[in-house]
Amino acid sequence: MRRGLVHLLAWSLATGAAVALSWWSVHTVMAGTAYDPPRALPITAAGAITQGAQPPAPSTSRPASSAPASHRPSAPRTPAPPARTPTSRPGRPSSPAAAAASGRVKGYDTDGGRAVFDLGESSATLVSATPATGWSMQVFRTETWIRVEFAGGADRVTVFCTWHDGPPHVDVTTY
Repeated sequence: MRRGLVHLLAWSLATGAAVALSWWSVHTVMAGTAYDPPRALPITAAGAITQGAQPPAPSTSRPASSAPASHRPSAPRTPAPPARTPTSRPGRPSSPAAAAASGRVKGYDTDGGRAVFDLGESSATLVSATPATGWSMQVFRTETWIRVEFAGGADRVTVFCTWHDGPPHVDVTTY
């Protein structure tokens, strides 16, 4: 009887240790996939985006759900030319009041998501890029252009900001 209790105790300890190790491993991997949601820029009473405003510091807490994030950032890759001929249209600011009031920060709404740029005299910076539900996003940067590509299934939308030969210019391309 004593020998049976020793075997039961050893089996219980080994099973408990295996379950704890498995849970810790899965928890560590899943915690690494969660990310803080993008923060919006502060908006003044007139609806214009505040220049030089700093968003609040990012949260260090993780979401309560343990579901994996649908968007996992990947390492930048060299963009491949599109397989189909793209149809280009000039970018349209999403908020005329915000564009007119600030003259520098402009947002571009597309089917794939939203990209916001700070357009300077001779360069531009990406303020934020947020994919729409069911879409993923990649950002490519060089010293003379920024490309935000939204992908959803077989659909692609590219917001391309260039300033290599003049002031920044934004084109939105769907292919």
